[in-house]
Amino acid sequence: MQALLALDGNILLWIQENLRADWLTPVMLFITRLGGLGKIWIAISLVLLCFKKTRRAGIAGLLGLFLSLVVNNLLLKNLFARTRPYEIVEGLALIGKQASDFSFPSGHTGSAFAAATAIFITLKHGRLRWLLFVLAALMAFTRLYIGIHFPTDILGGLITGILCGVAVALIVGKGKK
Repeated sequence: MQALLALDGNILLWIQENLRADWLTPVMLFITRLGGLGKIWIAISLVLLCFKKTRRAGIAGLLGLFLSLVVNNLLLKNLFARTRPYEIVEGLALIGKQASDFSFPSGHTGSAFAAATAIFITLKHGRLRWLLFVLAALMAFTRLYIGIHFPTDILGGLITGILCGVAVALIVGKGKK
């Protein structure tokens, strides 16, 4: 476990030393804030609700967000109670505000992948499906960039998010063929 924690911390320090840039930081903060409280995913889902052809995907996106909130933020974060990396990784500088909850799993990542997966499965076709995964991955990376999550927090959020998205898509159904 100590080796994993050391690897997690070293990855964050590498990102801090090699990828952070003054011009990139505002962009990363903007993207990470889009995921706060699921704002961008709620907006996307609400737009999808407006059209009959995409309504099922909008419902799936909202339900995926809700399930991810319950699983990640209410259950797993409190079960694992993992300390945030900026509190324990020596030399890691947090960009932005400190979080008030625990670190594992990443709620931003879980929500992003839950909504993206649920929409991807229930939406019949279109480039939007793939763009959502690009946005979800970018949002997950911003959490590492700003130093608020360990890489394993991101991995945990990704796995739980995809599972929540799949579960919701199975419940809502893939729609008519």
